[in-house]
Amino acid sequence: MPVAIAIALLVLGSVIFHLASPWWLTPLASNWGSLDDALHITLWICAVAFVVLNLFMAWAIWRYRHRPGHRAHYEPENASLEKRLTFWTAIGIAGMLAPGLIAWSQYVNVPKEAAIVEATGQQWTWSFRFPGPDGVLGTAAVEHITPDNSFGINPLDPFGRDDILIETNELHLALNQPVKMVLRSKDVLHDFYVPQFRAKMDLVPGIVTYFWMTPTKAGTYEILCAELCGVGHHEMRGTVVVEPQEAFDAWLADQISFGQIMAQASPASISAILASADSCATPTRGSLN
Repeated sequence: MPVAIAIALLVLGSVIFHLASPWWLTPLASNWGSLDDALHITLWICAVAFVVLNLFMAWAIWRYRHRPGHRAHYEPENASLEKRLTFWTAIGIAGMLAPGLIAWSQYVNVPKEAAIVEATGQQWTWSFRFPGPDGVLGTAAVEHITPDNSFGINPLDPFGRDDILIETNELHLALNQPVKMVLRSKDVLHDFYVPQFRAKMDLVPGIVTYFWMTPTKAGTYEILCAELCGVGHHEMRGTVVVEPQEAFDAWLADQISFGQIMAQASPASISAILASADSCATPTRGSLN
């Protein structure tokens, strides 16, 4: 009997804690309301299952408790009950999977008009790269990284010369402009995550990943690494500033390009950068365009 009461109180306390909790989702600031919908549907399905199953267990403990003169009925199989449980379990799983699969199909199909931004992660900082006037990111690879070419851009690729490099943790994006986030890692597994955008993706060493989103609210948001990447993981933070197109264009115009870095580099640095390109028999495409 005490166990049944404890289970019932646990269910009641869990429901009250959820309804009164201050820890709700951050305000949505992107086009991915469908991800919120999928999360809410999953939450409600799990909540109903949690309440029903635990209250049933509490009722069963109370109803079939040991009492003098009562004997338990032994029933090794119940085909009807098993069919009902299988049916409702399948309905619940389908209800949780379907909204997420629909959202995912949209998440990886990038609109043709989307701008391109590359985010590069390394322990424990972020850096960013925009295509120049040609609209194409140059190829990049770890083999090309030198002190003066921290992005690993292939110096022999003409598409990379006008790439705009952001070597700080602050990223600017244009308001209401779809953007494809191309993700690379220099070392270990990272994850690019902005809670208000509801968008995140792993940065996997050796491959290029991506997603897309449209910032819909101007403001300043925090970039987090959502994958444990070492002892400094908690310090791997950045800032994304969403602003009108005019302000974004003005900010982007003040940034430096890879060609300008090459022009300012010393002859020894240029030789090291070119040597890195010569050492790669087959340069690899470092970004999806």
